[in-house]
Amino acid sequence: MSKHKVHTVGQLKSNSSTSQGAAQNIPVQGQNLVTDNVSVVEGEVATISCRVKNNDDSVIQLLNPNRQTIYFRDVRPLKDSRFQLVNFSDNELRVSLSNVSLSDEGRYVCQLYTDPPQEAYADLTVLVPPGNPIIESREDIVSEGNETEIICSAIGSKPASKIRWMKGGKELQGESVVEEMEDKMFTVTSTLTLTVSKEDDGVPIICMLDHPAVKDFQAQKYLEVLYKPEVKIIVGFPEGLTREGENLELTCKADGKPKPQRINWMKVDDDVPAHAVITGADLYIENLNKSFNGTYRCIASNSVGESYDDYILYVYDARTTTPLPTTTFTTSTTTTTTTIIPATAEDSRAGEGVPRTVDHAVIGGVVAVVVFAMLCLLIILGRYFARHKGKCCIASACCVTFTDWICQV
Repeated sequence: MSKHKVHTVGQLKSNSSTSQGAAQNIPVQGQNLVTDNVSVVEGEVATISCRVKNNDDSVIQLLNPNRQTIYFRDVRPLKDSRFQLVNFSDNELRVSLSNVSLSDEGRYVCQLYTDPPQEAYADLTVLVPPGNPIIESREDIVSEGNETEIICSAIGSKPASKIRWMKGGKELQGESVVEEMEDKMFTVTSTLTLTVSKEDDGVPIICMLDHPAVKDFQAQKYLEVLYKPEVKIIVGFPEGLTREGENLELTCKADGKPKPQRINWMKVDDDVPAHAVITGADLYIENLNKSFNGTYRCIASNSVGESYDDYILYVYDARTTTPLPTTTFTTSTTTTTTTIIPATAEDSRAGEGVPRTVDHAVIGGVVAVVVFAMLCLLIILGRYFARHKGKCCIASACCVTFTDWICQV
């Protein structure tokens, strides 16, 4: 005989109803005979136990729902070999029933031969698990913003299954219909109605069955959602301000489901410059000037709809420099020119001035030129005074000293 899982749940007195999963230990009124209610999955093994407290050698027997004797003490009058004796003693008669079917369900009687006879009742409940849940949707593909229905069915269970819905870790509420069939079996159908968004694309919808005979019984279906494009304009060049004479490169990035079929460029309330080059999703404009100012729009579309993104172009003045001023030192033999480099001119847009910058290399160069010019001037003066030493130094010793120093130079 193959091994089966045994289920023993609850206890019952003679006039109680079936109570699955809860044990009661209730003796018959004024008597000492007790038994248990039993719940078992179809095809498995049920065990029925008749127990006597303080037995005085009275006979124990077990009857089926038709009041036929299954066991009298340790003897089995009933020919059904699925019933087997598990234990017999003065205090217990325990019998197993293998390969349980729906026809075995009912009230079994433990009987104790006393005066008057005592009885206790064990209700046997047979559980039938549902078949694999069936999940289907009204349509396989749905567009964002639309409503769809998903249906889950649990067929042929006893008792009726409970259906729950989950999406992304969140429980959703469906509407269930329970249908009872002639063989005490139930079919449950639950309908989930929801409005989808693009975030639902690829998300599983899970149908979960709650039933005492099974655990973690579920089926799932992945949503496929179509949505209109998402559009973004990316500036390829320039990296900073757009100025006159420079070039502009824009790229339109568009993603949707299905992929965008068309990408178009336009200028809002005006025409795109005649020399602008449009290649697929790219817009290229050379030699910018202020007449190109305005809003440039990229439009992408697919079977669901269209979307756009805008880029506002403002062309600034070109970078400019002023003429370089000069300072001239003139002597009898040499002319020295010093050039002063101005800072970068400010941008001409009102309120958008660009701060002046100082170039330290230029300043160093200017200082070197000035020092060199001064040295040249001192050498020339020295030579001049050396030639006229006698004339200069008759009246003044100071002059002689200075001339001597110059001559040494």
